[in-house]
Amino acid sequence: MACGYPQAMSISASEFSTPIRVRYSEIDGQKIVFNSRYLEYADVVINEFWRWTGIDDLGPEWTEAEFNVVRAELNYSRPFRYDDLIDGRAHVARIGNSSMTMRVELYHSGTGALHTMVDVTSVQLDLATRRPLAISPRVRARLETLMAPVTADN
Repeated sequence: MACGYPQAMSISASEFSTPIRVRYSEIDGQKIVFNSRYLEYADVVINEFWRWTGIDDLGPEWTEAEFNVVRAELNYSRPFRYDDLIDGRAHVARIGNSSMTMRVELYHSGTGALHTMVDVTSVQLDLATRRPLAISPRVRARLETLMAPVTADN
Protein backbone atom coordinates (compact mmCIF):
# COMPACT_ATOMS: atom_id res chain seq x y z
CA MET A 1 0.00 0.00 0.00
CA ALA A 2 1.48 3.28 -1.02
CA CYS A 3 0.84 6.76 0.23
CA GLY A 4 0.20 8.98 -2.72
CA TYR A 5 -2.57 9.88 -5.05
CA PRO A 6 -4.10 7.48 -7.58
CA GLN A 7 -3.28 8.01 -11.21
CA ALA A 8 -6.32 6.22 -12.59
CA MET A 9 -10.01 6.30 -11.81
CA SER A 10 -10.14 2.59 -10.97
CA ILE A 11 -8.81 2.52 -7.43
CA SER A 12 -9.44 0.26 -4.49
CA ALA A 13 -9.75 1.55 -0.95
CA SER A 14 -7.51 -1.35 0.10
CA GLU A 15 -4.63 0.40 -1.74
CA PHE A 16 -4.66 3.46 0.53
CA SER A 17 -2.41 4.12 3.49
CA THR A 18 -0.76 7.17 4.99
CA PRO A 19 2.00 7.47 7.61
CA ILE A 20 1.75 9.37 10.91
CA ARG A 21 4.68 9.71 13.33
CA VAL A 22 3.87 9.90 17.06
CA ARG A 23 5.26 13.16 18.44
CA TYR A 24 6.38 13.83 22.00
CA SER A 25 3.49 16.26 22.59
CA GLU A 26 1.01 13.44 21.86
CA ILE A 27 2.03 11.16 24.73
CA ASP A 28 0.73 11.26 28.29
CA GLY A 29 2.32 10.68 31.69
CA GLN A 30 2.39 6.93 31.04
CA LYS A 31 4.48 7.60 27.88
CA ILE A 32 1.76 6.29 25.57
CA VAL A 33 -0.40 8.21 23.11
CA PHE A 34 -3.08 10.16 24.96
CA ASN A 35 -6.51 8.67 24.16
CA SER A 36 -8.00 11.79 22.48
CA ARG A 37 -5.17 11.79 19.93
CA TYR A 38 -6.57 8.69 18.25
CA LEU A 39 -9.53 10.73 16.99
CA GLU A 40 -7.08 13.32 15.65
CA TYR A 41 -5.16 10.55 13.87
CA ALA A 42 -8.44 9.28 12.39
CA ASP A 43 -9.24 12.79 11.14
CA VAL A 44 -5.83 13.06 9.45
CA VAL A 45 -6.24 9.63 7.83
CA ILE A 46 -9.76 10.44 6.57
CA ASN A 47 -8.63 13.77 5.13
CA GLU A 48 -5.71 12.12 3.34
CA PHE A 49 -8.05 9.38 2.13
CA TRP A 50 -10.41 11.91 0.48
CA ARG A 51 -7.45 13.69 -1.13
CA TRP A 52 -6.12 10.33 -2.39
CA THR A 53 -9.46 9.34 -3.94
CA GLY A 54 -9.69 12.41 -6.19
CA ILE A 55 -13.39 12.63 -5.27
CA ASP A 56 -13.28 16.43 -5.63
CA ASP A 57 -13.71 15.86 -9.36
CA LEU A 58 -17.43 15.48 -8.62
CA GLY A 59 -17.47 19.25 -8.13
CA PRO A 60 -19.95 21.05 -5.87
CA GLU A 61 -21.99 17.88 -5.37
CA TRP A 62 -19.10 16.75 -3.16
CA THR A 63 -17.00 19.83 -2.43
CA GLU A 64 -19.97 21.79 -1.09
CA ALA A 65 -21.58 18.85 0.72
CA GLU A 66 -21.65 19.31 4.48
CA PHE A 67 -21.05 16.12 6.47
CA ASN A 68 -21.13 16.44 10.26
CA VAL A 69 -19.77 13.78 12.61
CA VAL A 70 -22.55 12.30 14.72
CA ARG A 71 -20.75 9.28 16.18
CA ALA A 72 -17.21 8.04 16.70
CA GLU A 73 -16.33 4.65 18.14
CA LEU A 74 -12.79 3.66 19.03
CA ASN A 75 -11.59 0.13 19.70
CA TYR A 76 -8.12 0.00 21.24
CA SER A 77 -6.00 -3.13 21.06
CA ARG A 78 -2.61 -1.72 22.06
CA PRO A 79 -1.11 1.71 22.63
CA PHE A 80 1.23 3.65 20.40
CA ARG A 81 4.32 5.17 21.99
CA TYR A 82 6.58 8.11 21.29
CA ASP A 83 8.21 7.99 17.83
CA ASP A 84 6.16 5.01 16.61
CA LEU A 85 5.34 5.21 12.93
CA ILE A 86 1.64 4.59 12.32
CA ASP A 87 0.27 3.21 9.07
CA GLY A 88 -3.21 4.75 8.77
CA ARG A 89 -5.69 3.06 6.44
CA ALA A 90 -9.28 4.02 5.66
CA HIS A 91 -12.29 2.99 3.62
CA VAL A 92 -16.00 3.67 3.44
CA ALA A 93 -17.58 1.06 5.70
CA ARG A 94 -21.28 1.87 5.31
CA ILE A 95 -23.48 4.20 3.28
CA GLY A 96 -26.94 5.13 4.52
CA ASN A 97 -29.56 7.41 3.04
CA SER A 98 -27.92 10.59 4.37
CA SER A 99 -25.01 9.14 6.32
CA MET A 100 -21.78 7.26 5.85
CA THR A 101 -19.40 5.50 8.18
CA MET A 102 -15.67 5.61 7.61
CA ARG A 103 -13.48 2.86 9.06
CA VAL A 104 -9.97 3.92 10.04
CA GLU A 105 -7.40 1.33 11.02
CA LEU A 106 -4.18 2.36 12.74
CA TYR A 107 -1.37 -0.16 12.36
CA HIS A 108 2.14 -0.13 13.78
CA SER A 109 4.36 0.26 10.72
CA GLY A 110 7.19 -1.77 12.21
CA THR A 111 5.23 -4.78 13.42
CA GLY A 112 2.15 -4.58 11.18
CA ALA A 113 -0.04 -5.05 14.26
CA LEU A 114 -3.46 -3.39 14.31
CA HIS A 115 -3.51 -1.09 17.34
CA THR A 116 -6.75 0.85 16.97
CA MET A 117 -9.88 0.80 14.85
CA VAL A 118 -12.04 3.92 14.59
CA ASP A 119 -15.51 4.13 13.03
CA VAL A 120 -16.65 7.67 12.27
CA THR A 121 -20.26 8.21 11.18
CA SER A 122 -21.17 11.48 9.49
CA VAL A 123 -24.53 12.78 8.28
CA GLN A 124 -24.90 15.05 5.28
CA LEU A 125 -26.86 18.15 6.31
CA ASP A 126 -28.82 20.83 4.51
CA LEU A 127 -27.12 23.88 6.01
CA ALA A 128 -30.24 26.06 5.77
CA THR A 129 -32.47 23.67 7.72
CA ARG A 130 -29.80 21.67 9.63
CA ARG A 131 -31.76 18.55 8.65
CA PRO A 132 -30.31 15.38 7.07
CA LEU A 133 -29.98 15.53 3.30
CA ALA A 134 -29.95 12.43 1.11
CA ILE A 135 -26.64 11.58 -0.52
CA SER A 136 -26.90 12.21 -4.26
CA PRO A 137 -26.80 9.23 -6.65
CA ARG A 138 -23.46 10.36 -8.18
CA VAL A 139 -21.79 10.73 -4.80
CA ARG A 140 -23.28 7.44 -3.59
CA ALA A 141 -21.95 5.65 -6.69
CA ARG A 142 -18.43 7.00 -6.03
CA LEU A 143 -18.60 6.15 -2.33
CA GLU A 144 -19.59 2.58 -3.18
CA THR A 145 -16.34 2.19 -5.16
CA LEU A 146 -14.44 3.22 -2.02
CA MET A 147 -15.78 0.47 0.20
CA ALA A 148 -13.30 -2.23 1.19
CA PRO A 149 -13.86 -5.71 -0.15
CA VAL A 150 -15.84 -7.81 2.32
CA THR A 151 -13.63 -10.20 4.26
CA ALA A 152 -13.88 -12.18 7.48
CA ASP A 153 -12.12 -9.24 9.20
CA ASN A 154 -14.74 -6.59 8.38
